[in-house]
Amino acid sequence: MKQNASPARETTTDPESRNLSRKFYNAAWRWHFYAGLYVVPFLLMLATTGLLMMYFNVIETRFGDRILASDGTRQSLETQAQAARASLPDATVSQYIAPIEDDLATMFLVDSGGKQHVVTLDPVTTEIRKTIVTDDSWFYWASDIHGELLIGDLGDRLIEIAAGLAIILIVTGLYMWWPRDGKGLRSVLWPDFRTTRRTFWKELHVTSGFYISVILFFFLITGLSWAGIWGGQFVQAWSTFPAEKWDNVPLSDDIHADMNHGALHDAPWGLEQTPMPASGSDAGALGLADGTPVNLDTITAFAHSIGFNGQFRVNLPRGENGVYTLSADTMSGDSVMPTGDHTIHIDQYSGKVLAEVGFADYSLGAKSMAVGTALHQGDLGWWNVIANTLFCLTVIFLCISGIVMWWLRRPSNSPISLSPPPMPKNLPLWKGAVFVMLALSLAFPLTGITLVTVLAIDVLIVSNVPVLKRAFG
Repeated sequence: MKQNASPARETTTDPESRNLSRKFYNAAWRWHFYAGLYVVPFLLMLATTGLLMMYFNVIETRFGDRILASDGTRQSLETQAQAARASLPDATVSQYIAPIEDDLATMFLVDSGGKQHVVTLDPVTTEIRKTIVTDDSWFYWASDIHGELLIGDLGDRLIEIAAGLAIILIVTGLYMWWPRDGKGLRSVLWPDFRTTRRTFWKELHVTSGFYISVILFFFLITGLSWAGIWGGQFVQAWSTFPAEKWDNVPLSDDIHADMNHGALHDAPWGLEQTPMPASGSDAGALGLADGTPVNLDTITAFAHSIGFNGQFRVNLPRGENGVYTLSADTMSGDSVMPTGDHTIHIDQYSGKVLAEVGFADYSLGAKSMAVGTALHQGDLGWWNVIANTLFCLTVIFLCISGIVMWWLRRPSNSPISLSPPPMPKNLPLWKGAVFVMLALSLAFPLTGITLVTVLAIDVLIVSNVPVLKRAFG
């Protein structure tokens, strides 16, 4: 039996087959290398800022340490809001954040001087305990880098390109990881520590990359769903909650995304592009009892009466057609379980409920994003925080190990060369492989445009300029 098995094995590993396999391997390696040149700095940034955001989202608060309230009778929320407004020049209060615990101070978002401030005050004495500009808080600073690199839409687009290229890294990496040359699956599921220095780094890079590949893909997709082009123009538009489901409710020109603050997305993903209802009509279902004045205190009391507990938000009306909006969702760090997402709009004049949306009303895409965002942010408990921490640290290690592998492989006698893996010659079906890779990348438009541009530069410029050819050839 052993003698019969040997020839069969040789037919599948003859020199021609091994040569073809090596050519495809080198082609995948070259794609992997060039994608990594762009992606590695972004993955390092995303993993580092993600860790920082998770810390302030879960362990402390998005605005820093928790501040305790004094003992005694609390002032009305209207009185507290007036004190918050008076603490800054020409200020308006845009949001009240209910404390996650009863013994904590009150927080208001206050707009003043073209900036948004978080004003924390003692609910008993109305003494201002802390005031910060939201963009100056560690969480918002990390969030702005994480989403836009502090440069707005341009940063968003650059990160979107990086996320698309990172998916190419995953695909090519898995192809390169697959056992070949007679090796079994077990040999790549656990690194071989009996190796040279360079091979040692490769063993760790390949194995750890395999184990987090699916999780990395999940993080990239949930992140891309917030991106301006792939998310905002394609995926999110298909999954937006239809405002037509609100019966005979007048709609505003504003959308839910207008409630967001800077780079931070407060509105649930599936509602961002949905128009807001407008106050000032006879529409709406019973909310506040007839004759009840409509103000921050009565709106908050109504929220408690219908099940809003712990941390939730009350967005105050903006303009004559604005509404009071009650919301609690994992996107804002209010709740732990995404199935508890709840948004209600109330007419600022009549106190009637104009619209109400919960997790059950979301589309499949919006439900997936609500759960995905909670996992992405580490909102689902300490197991989620620990898992995300290990994941981010592994991503950082993959980036560093990739740089180390390149450094050990580069030729010391060619300082201007990036030493990319050589493009194999006479590669069968290479056009088909390029088509498949482009089709994958074109599923993400900015990435596809980037790849086509790079290929054009490679063919028209790099291949014809000796210095560039030596550096990138």
